[in-house]
Amino acid sequence: MRNIGRGLKTMLLASAIFPLTPALAQPVPAPPASAAPPLASPAPQPGEARPDAAPKRAAPKLIVAIAVDQFSADLFAQYRGRFTGGLARLATGVVFPSGYQSHAATETCPGHSTILTGDRPARTGIIANNWYDLAATREDKKIYCAEDERVPGSSSKSYQVSPRHLRVPTLGERMKAADPRARVVAVAGKDRAAVMMAGHAPDSIWWWGTDGFVSYADRPVPAAVAAANRTAADRIGTAQPAMPLPAACASADQQIPMGGGFAVGTGRFARAAEDADAFRRSPEADAAVIGLASGLIDELKLGRGAATDILAIGASATDYIGHAYGTEGTEMCLQLLSLDRSLGALFASLDAAGIDYLAMLTADHGSIDAPERADIHAATDAARLDPALLPETVGAAIAADMGLGKSPIVGELPGSFWIDPTLSAALRRNVREEAMRVYAASDQVAAIFTREQIEATRLPHAPPESWTLLERARASFDEQRSGDFVVALKPRVTPIPRPGPGYVATHGSFWDYDRRVPILFWRKGMTGFEQPLSVETIDIAPTLAAAIGLAIAPGEMDGRCLDLDAGPASSCR
Repeated sequence: MRNIGRGLKTMLLASAIFPLTPALAQPVPAPPASAAPPLASPAPQPGEARPDAAPKRAAPKLIVAIAVDQFSADLFAQYRGRFTGGLARLATGVVFPSGYQSHAATETCPGHSTILTGDRPARTGIIANNWYDLAATREDKKIYCAEDERVPGSSSKSYQVSPRHLRVPTLGERMKAADPRARVVAVAGKDRAAVMMAGHAPDSIWWWGTDGFVSYADRPVPAAVAAANRTAADRIGTAQPAMPLPAACASADQQIPMGGGFAVGTGRFARAAEDADAFRRSPEADAAVIGLASGLIDELKLGRGAATDILAIGASATDYIGHAYGTEGTEMCLQLLSLDRSLGALFASLDAAGIDYLAMLTADHGSIDAPERADIHAATDAARLDPALLPETVGAAIAADMGLGKSPIVGELPGSFWIDPTLSAALRRNVREEAMRVYAASDQVAAIFTREQIEATRLPHAPPESWTLLERARASFDEQRSGDFVVALKPRVTPIPRPGPGYVATHGSFWDYDRRVPILFWRKGMTGFEQPLSVETIDIAPTLAAAIGLAIAPGEMDGRCLDLDAGPASSCR
């Protein structure tokens, strides 16, 4: 087994520092294709013997579940032909190009909570990155999805990471319950990504902190983590020149003025020494996460035990880059090609180790580009939010009109709004009516739903692209945590009134550019095919469970098993 520290450093250097030099621009070789397993014949009728039926393929020894933050189905389609590494390999497996984060709360925490639980936010309880508990005892009433707000002195910005708000088990938890020898490991660029995929009792969990990987306070530090942090500290401490721009990114090289003296679209990730924020917003961040994942596979001997292990990887840099620069410039092109190479290096190391693994890749949500670039490329209705619609602005106006001492509402656009519970029932009703009147009068608002409307709506079962906006809101609704009314903005309205360095574009809408994500599966010997019909990210967990022979009782998950076999032998039986 290779030296962990050297392997991590090599992966970082190869996939982040020189990701696009001519030598490294060659595809990562795929492992020799083994013959596909024999396909079983159609299921026999009751009582009919089938001596010719082929045995089902043995379970993989390792599941590698990858979530690429903000990797929309549109981005996958746009760059699919340019991938030569890990993403190219995944695209030769079983491809679902129209996966859906079907709910309305298209943010990081809800999206990650669906991937390995098999449940929508209405069931996971993770309705947003943040929500409000106006009855909370602490002064800060905002609740972060991956915190324990009971910790004295904590706030939604300064918190103790915790999985306590996740109400359902993850696939890894179910695997350990079935066989305690199974190991559950998670590595991510964000704490909420690691927590929501790992669940409540992982064997090892690490996320990027301020300038290195951290975990819960009681966790020993593996050698792989120490090595990754040393390598990252060295990279952060050293000024970096601009990355070379490959020919594949030349068409994206167009400067887009954003106002305020800055522009996006031509960045190449040059940065000053000690700029940890710039490191996090660069391809090197994902290279560090994937490099650490590789190191933990080695050190913990994942995929080599008696039971199937699961490794969850949260690649978060695409999201940071999308927010900072939008989705269509050189920044995103460099990021996705580098991610492709980093994943290729990971898969090559697994191949070299002889591990039988099943890889899955998807995303927590999609995104939309900065409206300034949309206006340049085409005449569209893309726009920035009218500042008059900000919750604090609307709340202040209502407070002044009604003679209240403070704003009676809190919330975020798009999403839920909460009304001060200390007000009388009549006053709360008047506040809601006035707030809804203000939003209904705006030509940037698509719909407004009251809590009662959402509660009265049945959870949808039709294909996700056909859901109404109200059904999308219902899939994100939790009786205890959701607000008093919900506001949906119109398509292509970016809820950032004024862009600034580091924040020009976002997601979170009800619309398909934020909901649609790719879902990809790959295993050596798998017969690849593409299924164009819509599926949901909640279908991933039951599909992986079926692949390892883990029984899931009907109704235990919202999702359904997806068949990964192109022939008559269903992988879901």
